[in-house]
Amino acid sequence: MHARTTARALTAAVTVALALAGGQAHAAPAGAADQSLAARVVTYDAGASAEFKAAVDRGAAIWNESVDGVELRPVAAGQRANIRILADNGWPRALTTSLGNGTVYIGRQAVDQGYNTIRISSHELGHILGLPDRKPGPCTSLMSGSSAGVACTNPYPNAAEKAEVEGNFGAAAAGPAHRVLTVD
Repeated sequence: MHARTTARALTAAVTVALALAGGQAHAAPAGAADQSLAARVVTYDAGASAEFKAAVDRGAAIWNESVDGVELRPVAAGQRANIRILADNGWPRALTTSLGNGTVYIGRQAVDQGYNTIRISSHELGHILGLPDRKPGPCTSLMSGSSAGVACTNPYPNAAEKAEVEGNFGAAAAGPAHRVLTVD
């Protein structure tokens, strides 16, 4: 992930700079930097998403490709998921109980009208990740939702939407740089 690579490069640069300045730097225990940079894992259960399961999995994968601060994973057997995803005959919607937790409904009403199932899934997961609707809006804005029209199939968040999710979950992705090294 980009944030982890950046942190490793920064750690190396600080170590070299301190050595050149006569100070001593000690690396944190192995894996400490990676732990402070680990994404928050949010699990989802798409078992009741019926014919939309592939679209749900793709929507989750799109968020995983787009941000570092949170990772959406299918729930393991026997565990309780942060997000339940259900298919129903209504309009798509997300009921968020707290950041990273809630229920997503992939409504057949929008699908029957011609809206793209992967865009719907990615959009509704965006709500669970803390994003509001931004209507009306262009197709380039995932959170513009249905206001972009049925011809819009873009399931990817734009830069502002990615940044907002990173801010929502960013403590895990950014990790305090001063914890990576100790200086004597």
